Amino acid sequence: MKKKITGCLAFLLVLTLFAGMYSLASATSFSSLTSDSIREKEEQINKAEEEKKDLQNSLTNVKEIKKQLEADKADLRNYVIQLDAQLEEIQENIARLNEQIAQKEAEIEETQIQLAEARETEAAQYDAMVKRIQFMYEQGESTYLDMIFSGESFVEILNKVEYMEQISAYDRKQLDEFMLNRQLIEACERQLLADKELLDETKAGVLAEEAAMQELIAAKEQRIKEFEADISNKAQAIKEYEADIQEQDEIIEALEAAVAEEKKKLLAASGVVLTYDGGVFKFPLASYTRISDEYGNRMHPILNVPQFHNGVDFAAPTGTAIYAAYDGVVVAASYSGSMGNYVMIDHGNNLYTIYMHASQLYVSKDDIVVRGETIAAVGSTGRSTGPHLHFSVRLNGEYTSPWNYLSQ
Repeated sequence: MKKKITGCLAFLLVLTLFAGMYSLASATSFSSLTSDSIREKEEQINKAEEEKKDLQNSLTNVKEIKKQLEADKADLRNYVIQLDAQLEEIQENIARLNEQIAQKEAEIEETQIQLAEARETEAAQYDAMVKRIQFMYEQGESTYLDMIFSGESFVEILNKVEYMEQISAYDRKQLDEFMLNRQLIEACERQLLADKELLDETKAGVLAEEAAMQELIAAKEQRIKEFEADISNKAQAIKEYEADIQEQDEIIEALEAAVAEEKKKLLAASGVVLTYDGGVFKFPLASYTRISDEYGNRMHPILNVPQFHNGVDFAAPTGTAIYAAYDGVVVAASYSGSMGNYVMIDHGNNLYTIYMHASQLYVSKDDIVVRGETIAAVGSTGRSTGPHLHFSVRLNGEYTSPWNYLSQ
């Protein structure tokens, strides 16, 4: 009975000792024991909170943009240019947010791995501590005293006392490591919670930006239709439309002239000049819903005036891939108020293709492209009333029907 009571007292003594050591460590040295991993987790948690604040500040305020553009409504050309600039900023913001989503998903995966490893370590540490306490309980406190005072000399007793102190120090170190690992687990759990909240808010931010972009595109399309349909604006609208077409032709003719001059220099230097081999063009879109406007002479659908349409309009969802119809060199990848974002490709033998109203451009001037390479994405930039690709072909300085070269 006495041995059982003595054993219980030893067990309580060990627990009290562990509790005392933990209290001492917390009060004095745990700030210095905090590992780089825990400190890093705390910094990442704070960073996630800051990123959440920055996220809310970075989202597009559509009402404010519309208010700012209100003054430009009378000047349709300037209105379109300013609104397209806003759309470009939104697209850049969406791309940035998507990069943050990918990065945050990778960070969450890494933290989950760290958490799993820390939990495995905790389980192993806990098992070791239980076995240690069980051993001390079974031995009883008198065993340690007997071991110390069984020495035959004072020096031997001191050696045994030092040995027991080393054991005690080892126990204390194990407890410190256990509590430190527990802190790491708690930090990982808090970081996962903060990162998942930020990830959800960032995904919601992407949806909000996409909605803002669609709202502004719809506002621009509505404004163009209203302007062109207004009888009082009809004469001005026709004049502006003709000016837009003239601007397109001037830009394209200037590009053709620049290319011709460059080819002359190459020939003079015995260089190789690109030559069209007569192959069939690849259809310039990954997919499309319908032909919204054919090539050739027709009545303008809103202005109701005779007009030559110098390309084929393919209605397609925003973001649909636009392909290079044939091998060639990019002579322009730029923006204009009427064409929006556009690409022009030289295929040799004075044959060019032009791709207008893109939401994004993936090529730059002087890039060499091959048939079927993705060069842009469908959009509604410039003077456009819906997402589509305006596809034109020019031969020897004149527009020609794209159907002479296309294969669906």
